[in-house]
Amino acid sequence: MTNLRSLRSSRPALVDRLREEEASALLQVAGVVGFALLTALAAQVNVRLYLWEVPITLQTMAVYASGLYLGWRNGLLAQALYLLMGMVAPVYAGSGYGPDYLLGAVSAGYLLSYPVAAAAIGALSKRWKSLSGATVSMLVGYAIVFTIGVTWLHFAAGHATWMESIDKGMLRFLVIDLAKIAGLGLLYAGTRTLSST
Repeated sequence: MTNLRSLRSSRPALVDRLREEEASALLQVAGVVGFALLTALAAQVNVRLYLWEVPITLQTMAVYASGLYLGWRNGLLAQALYLLMGMVAPVYAGSGYGPDYLLGAVSAGYLLSYPVAAAAIGALSKRWKSLSGATVSMLVGYAIVFTIGVTWLHFAAGHATWMESIDKGMLRFLVIDLAKIAGLGLLYAGTRTLSST
């Protein structure tokens, strides 16, 4: 099987040392805090289009990267920390913060999906380390984010049909998110070329 089609990569890489099994406690804490801050920073890069209820942001790239680089547990912890930061500071895509803001937003389902998506990507990418494996892992994470996000959006926005929610909450973002996944997959594959030996 060619390397492009193989989900697994047997080659050890320097970035594997960031994952929880390989990392020291200090490195794990730095990774969790660093990716939580990266997600907060990525949320500030947002574009709100007319009649779009959910903004275009770079948050999902940070979510996917936290799973790829930190593994399931620390990816989950990084995204949970990001959500906790939003309880006391305006780190979400918008100026509000706190539990009322989070749970009152039509986009709250996307935010609440981040720890689950990062954990799933981290678990899958533990074995699937090639470009195609990382891409498949992120596609699973993408499915989690948009399933939870669209479900929340449907009820919070009071859409008349599920198709309206799928259109406004996923289909409009499809090309953008696939480009994010492709770009991050190439970045991850590139960093994996740095050998640990």
